[in-house]
Amino acid sequence: MILVNTDFISGKELETLGLVKGSTIQSKHIGKDISQAFKHMVGGELTSYTQMMNEARALATNRMITEAKALGAEAVINIRYASSSVMNGAAEVIVYGTAVRFK
Repeated sequence: MILVNTDFISGKELETLGLVKGSTIQSKHIGKDISQAFKHMVGGELTSYTQMMNEARALATNRMITEAKALGAEAVINIRYASSSVMNGAAEVIVYGTAVRFK
């Protein structure tokens, strides 16, 4: 599966199959949340949250790929990511793009 954030793939003629997306909502357990709150006071990277967001992006991307494969796609173009806070310590990550196959 080819994944790109452009609306084309060099040298390929594309047939559009439709919009595909994947999403997840992730949170850290209370112990990690408390330790990160202390880190927030002194500054620096909140590594536990960085890891959480990386895992969330990977999971959302895999869900988008699964949806694209179900349509018979060979690639997803014009991929975009978005995230938002759902509640304190929990975030939603969504990824979406256009599923295509090669002509």
